Amino acid sequence: MCLRRDFPSASAHPRCHAIVTIPKPPALDISRRAAQCFARALAESSMKILILTAGFGEGHNAAARNLCSALLELNGPDSAQVLDLVKLCYGRLGEMAQKGYLKLIDRAAPVWQKIYEALDDTDMVGSTLPAMARMRDFLADTLAREKPDAVVSTWPLYGYLLDAIFGGENGRPFPFVTIVTDSITVNSVWYRATSDFFIVPNVQTGDVMRSGGVPAEKIKPLGFPVPLPFARAAFTKATPSGGAACRVLYMINSGKAEAPGIVRELAGISGVELTVTVGRDGVLQTAVDAAIRESGRAVEVFGWTDRMPELLMRSHLLIGKAGGASVQEAIAARTPMIISQVVPGQEEGNARLIIESGCGAIAGSHEAIAQTVAAALENDAQLWRNWHDNISRLSRPDAAMDVAKFVNGLVPEP
Repeated sequence: MCLRRDFPSASAHPRCHAIVTIPKPPALDISRRAAQCFARALAESSMKILILTAGFGEGHNAAARNLCSALLELNGPDSAQVLDLVKLCYGRLGEMAQKGYLKLIDRAAPVWQKIYEALDDTDMVGSTLPAMARMRDFLADTLAREKPDAVVSTWPLYGYLLDAIFGGENGRPFPFVTIVTDSITVNSVWYRATSDFFIVPNVQTGDVMRSGGVPAEKIKPLGFPVPLPFARAAFTKATPSGGAACRVLYMINSGKAEAPGIVRELAGISGVELTVTVGRDGVLQTAVDAAIRESGRAVEVFGWTDRMPELLMRSHLLIGKAGGASVQEAIAARTPMIISQVVPGQEEGNARLIIESGCGAIAGSHEAIAQTVAAALENDAQLWRNWHDNISRLSRPDAAMDVAKFVNGLVPEP
């Protein structure tokens, strides 16, 4: 039996959750219309903080909107604004590039690995800066007109654009903060451009950046900004033993061809209450529904939902890819993770964080995932208890507020 939960796509935080998107008009109209929207948003606020993101992976967007939520709560309406300059400046072409990246890492991971290594070892970004002239000019115009009190970036390339505009950190008239969304395996593209401070998700990542030449005083291990509900919720997880069910959340955002088989395997494990999220992929949902019917088990299925913090906090195990946002939200929820896929490069460090900290496991096949879940529940759920104790020590559910307060502290008193 499939218990389906579908939710509308409107964000619970419309000012900062939805990334601004403008249809592709002529170049001058893009700048004029975007400037008018941005000016209206900031004119009513005494604090003006600009957060730059890009949809090349959910981690960048998640960190940006979660920080925005915290800043809005601290400073009042319209005090912070999230902009995706790739979409703003390049319209449909930018969206195609972002979607193409997601397909590349899912379907041609070895190709992406070569690109990732080239970004780390060469000045590929510097050589492509002329192609980003429109985005550079738009950013320069916006900054000159609106004079934000601080700028935060969750995507590394914006640092290079700011260096091109201002000639380095000494020329910037505002504090600039970079939020690094990856753990441990941090590409040097993150820190070859200048930034006043680098917010990192954990001490291990800070150590890697320090060894790469970043001054220790610029590195702030304040955590990855996760949604505010993680910090507000008072919750405990009952141990899944002695007849108590184990709530397993399977979050499908890649490897979709294998997903129905994984659902069948998980549904067949005694004592497991399974929840599956499929996003907005109708074809995937149809295939998952069919797998559930074959299993004869009751499974809760969500389409797109804004209830992910709740689902994570109530679950005993998360199964999913080692994306930056997924891993950090699992840690915030104190939910051990079984990693089903690791994208070469940036996700390798996220997986290492889970494994080396004793917070879960990697399992790449249907059978291995099911066996790992079963093993976690053996011997009165001893393995799960160990994972849960370890991940609880890493948990930083209030990171968004901590980062917001840090950014506020960089703004001089009026």
